[in-house]
Amino acid sequence: MPSSESSPATSPITSAPRTKSSVALAVATVCGIGYIPVAPGTWGSVVGVALYCFLGSRVVLSASSALLAGHSSRLMPAWLVTAAIALLGVWSADRAAKFLGAEDPQCVVVDEVSGQLLTYVAAMAPLNWKYLLLGFILFRAFDIWKPFPARQAEALPGGLGIMADDWMAAVYAAIGLWIARAAGL
Repeated sequence: MPSSESSPATSPITSAPRTKSSVALAVATVCGIGYIPVAPGTWGSVVGVALYCFLGSRVVLSASSALLAGHSSRLMPAWLVTAAIALLGVWSADRAAKFLGAEDPQCVVVDEVSGQLLTYVAAMAPLNWKYLLLGFILFRAFDIWKPFPARQAEALPGGLGIMADDWMAAVYAAIGLWIARAAGL
């Protein structure tokens, strides 16, 4: 005898969580970049570099020159985008980790995008290939090495732990960029 209930695949009750998981996975994997089989975190960082270049050419022009010219309000969009990606990253990484049944799935790369972007924004890095390359190398090195307190930040619950270690790596990388600028690079 056929049931009057709809199947789980078509049920409006189950389709909403499945849709949210799909959106969360798309954000967490940065539209599938995280599924690249070789070095997905590095590819996530490349997206962060590209995003900073896009923001720099469209929104902040050059963060350091805007600040030096007294236009600190022009920095606001970069910080807003960085904060929005961070918050969206915590949400999507948390949902993706739960959906995939792993604490920190390798395919989740929104943390690398967020960390790489934070590196440049916190350092107010000019759009200069030397700073972009150095920031990329420093961020990847600190993200892999995870010096104190980055490794401890990984122990935070859910999406916050997935994202926080990359933010710590970004802080170290931004300090490295500031030192490079002070040294005349």
